[in-house]
Amino acid sequence: MSNENDLASAGPAPARANAPDGQTATGPVILRAEGIRRVFGSGGGAVTALDGVDLTIREGTITALVGRSGSGKTTLLNILCALDDPTQGRVWWGDRELTAMSARQKNALRRREIGIVFQSYGLMPLMSAYENVEFGLRVAGIRGGRERAERALEWVGMKERMKHRPTELSGGEQQRVAIARAIAHEPRLLIADEPTAELDSRMGLQIIRVFRDLVRRLNTTIVLTTHDPGIMELVDQVIALEDGKIVEHAEPVPSRY
Repeated sequence: MSNENDLASAGPAPARANAPDGQTATGPVILRAEGIRRVFGSGGGAVTALDGVDLTIREGTITALVGRSGSGKTTLLNILCALDDPTQGRVWWGDRELTAMSARQKNALRRREIGIVFQSYGLMPLMSAYENVEFGLRVAGIRGGRERAERALEWVGMKERMKHRPTELSGGEQQRVAIARAIAHEPRLLIADEPTAELDSRMGLQIIRVFRDLVRRLNTTIVLTTHDPGIMELVDQVIALEDGKIVEHAEPVPSRY
């Protein structure tokens, strides 16, 4: 398990700025990537997943990474949350270089400051919704698990269903539990890989509303991947990838919802 010394040695994240209710923060830069290149394999079989990616993500915003399958979206997500290292390039977490941290420092940073929602819900089938969330906190060595778990489930509208097992929940409800598990420790950064891929448009919109509420409530920064054009209208910036390169960077005006 990580400890406070590990996290301290990983360097401080930028101080949180309180965003006005209903507005998006334009606070300090929480993530910055420069010249990111990721190559898998070697020689004639080498595959370049990312090729010279530069980006900046500010605290308290929602960023959508879009592009076809194989464009590099998931690879970029993994590098931004320190699950993978670039072949070349650098990533900064606040004012500290993430790519220069040790494996132990990265683990501590993820457990304390980053939440991750994967495409598959990854819930323990024999555990209730509450137990799934509380178990994640125990694994991370975070105190106050019961209160934190119940609070996170309340944030995503699942407190009344917290005693139900995954098989007793709909796909949207399972995704909400997965999000609750990822945010129970109140991370500064939430990474979500295709969080609405298995949901219909109505449930997908509800998940984005949950994300918006997290930004307002905790000033959490969210980076997600999506193929859903409707979601692209509800975020603060859209970064389009093609063949491992950024081909478009837009800042849409969020729709009312």
